[in-house]
Amino acid sequence: MPSTPATKPAKPTRAQKKITRTERRQKRRAQWRSLLQAFTMTRRNDARLIPYLVLAFVVVAAMIYLVALLLTGSRYLFIPIAVLAGLVAALFVFSRRAQTAAYSQADGQPGAALYVLQNLRGADWKTTEAVAATTQMDAVHRVTGRPGVVLIGEGAPHRVKGLLAQEKRRVARLVGDTPIYDIVVGTGEDEVPLRKLNTHLLRLPRNLAKDEVATVNKRLAALGASRMPVPQGPMPNGAKMRNVARTVRRRSS
Repeated sequence: MPSTPATKPAKPTRAQKKITRTERRQKRRAQWRSLLQAFTMTRRNDARLIPYLVLAFVVVAAMIYLVALLLTGSRYLFIPIAVLAGLVAALFVFSRRAQTAAYSQADGQPGAALYVLQNLRGADWKTTEAVAATTQMDAVHRVTGRPGVVLIGEGAPHRVKGLLAQEKRRVARLVGDTPIYDIVVGTGEDEVPLRKLNTHLLRLPRNLAKDEVATVNKRLAALGASRMPVPQGPMPNGAKMRNVARTVRRRSS
């Protein structure tokens, strides 16, 4: 039988093109607003931000320009490339210092560790929030991935360690020989600072294959999660924190 010719997709109308252009402009504006907000917050908390950005730009741009000048002898050809390289270097420095400033501001606030866990890089991580918690906003979060099962506690260390030990026993009954790690987020001895939590998790050994991770997740699904509400990200001090604590006590009673 003769094959029917494939139908060509209809060309977008002028109205559809206008909508697409509008959406792109709105997306770009939102990105610029987010970048400006991040810059404002970082500059407020990091007095050295501007000098470091200028230094990164000047050093990298000058190095690129001098190397190109020595190799080619052209004075003007590589100026745009040097400027672009300087901007990339400054943007890299800004992203690193913005991340450090954000972690410093969030350190010690309820929900800060959960915010980091929800933004873990890689597709093999699964975070279950607040598998154990107290009315004082201490919480233990469970993360499963290639290393095995990782329990992360945030809050007062003397309360969190008890929660971690209890949750570790519960998990061990289901996962058998699967490695279980426990971490307390903080600045004390044997604790992991918030800004290093992501790196610490990524450096754990890969003990499981992907299909084994899926099996562990199925077993742990029976445990569920705590009924205690936990802030979805770092919370400010003051009235909002009092309202959250009041809600926790009401739901736990």
